[in-house]
Amino acid sequence: MSELAIRGGKPLLERFDLPEELFRWPIVTEEDEAAVLDVLRRNRASGNEITTLFEKEFAAWNGRKYGVCACNGTMAIEASIFAAGLRPGDEIICPTKTYWASILSAQKLGATVVFANVDPDTVCLDPDDLERCLSPWTKAIMMVHYWAHPCDMDRIMAFAKKHGLLVIEDYSHAQGGYYKGQRIGAFGDIAATSLMSQKSFAAGELGILVTDKEEYYERALAYLHYERNNETNIHLPELTPYCNVPLGAMKGRANQMCTAFARVQLKYYDERIAEIRRALNYFWDRLEGAPGVHGLRVDESDGSNMAGWYVPHFTYHPEELDGLGLHVFCDAVAAEIGWQIPVGGNYPLHTHPIFRTYDPTGRGTPMRIANAHRDVRELDKELTRSENILCGEVPYFKHLMKEEIDKVADGFLKVISNYKELTGAHDERDAVAEGQWYGKV
Repeated sequence: MSELAIRGGKPLLERFDLPEELFRWPIVTEEDEAAVLDVLRRNRASGNEITTLFEKEFAAWNGRKYGVCACNGTMAIEASIFAAGLRPGDEIICPTKTYWASILSAQKLGATVVFANVDPDTVCLDPDDLERCLSPWTKAIMMVHYWAHPCDMDRIMAFAKKHGLLVIEDYSHAQGGYYKGQRIGAFGDIAATSLMSQKSFAAGELGILVTDKEEYYERALAYLHYERNNETNIHLPELTPYCNVPLGAMKGRANQMCTAFARVQLKYYDERIAEIRRALNYFWDRLEGAPGVHGLRVDESDGSNMAGWYVPHFTYHPEELDGLGLHVFCDAVAAEIGWQIPVGGNYPLHTHPIFRTYDPTGRGTPMRIANAHRDVRELDKELTRSENILCGEVPYFKHLMKEEIDKVADGFLKVISNYKELTGAHDERDAVAEGQWYGKV
């Protein structure tokens, strides 16, 4: 009988028999419940008074002057792109490996999306690829602190300053994080984030953007709101003729049950995510130096951290395990701990048809290049490096419960120590040919 469970051996856990408390999130107390019930009982879900309080509190916490809430993170990002003034024909650079909401609304607003490679060690925008993406029409960079890992802000901001580009931060995975001692979300001209229920800052279904520039604040407010798009809040001459109608042609207002919940969460957020970091750093310390699996995390000695560590991932290096395929490896770990190890995360966006062929107007020109000065899809040929980055997910521990975390770490280490039992194992999902990536659909 093989020692590995996938080969018939005894698993370390018969099933994922770990305490619910290890993963419970968000932490909901009577204080949270009272705040939400107050909104419900007063029938103020569609108001603004609580939302405006949260906007000010969150912006101050993030080191910014202004905040504007939206009904979700996608709308917050869309309003940020509008606020930045991107117009048809303008180009915006975005890492290809991110969630669709980071950039799809730029295409919707008529801008042209140029995809850049991600760094294979951080899975964040690779500053070395920015020059390749640059053109006379480049106006902005959308940078994403992906899976809570901070981007290389020194180099990205220096590049943007050199070329006169705007920077928009999507920090939906990294609220409360730091890069070299400065709060993430405080670098870009505008920064936007999702605060939905699965995020480390979880507040139901909610989004917010922050900025230091009043012009961007007003433009975002006018885009998302109709009742707050008025003479009291909006003073830009270009906007005042359109008061009381949302310029985004949809209502982006936040539900105040969510913003009331978010106000309470904000009070305790920093201390709670510090506990998450302790738990996941303990896990990755257990795997430090093990071949094949490289945990996505930062060296905290320079003042950087992984925020609330949404969502913990590793990069996989089959060459360190004699070519063992990622799916075979993850299936073997799953057999040991009784928990599926998700593979791949989000696939590179440039491979999706919505950025290749989608033509919603029927004009015969794909939406991505409908207003473009060049066919930027030709640049996608240089993105094979990002297509072939292999990633897997680990359990998202919320508390430092060492004995329980050890059980999961032991499952990974057991497979790594005995990987030769799997040599020659084949899974068609692990076939990479002609630039096809594991996560492609």
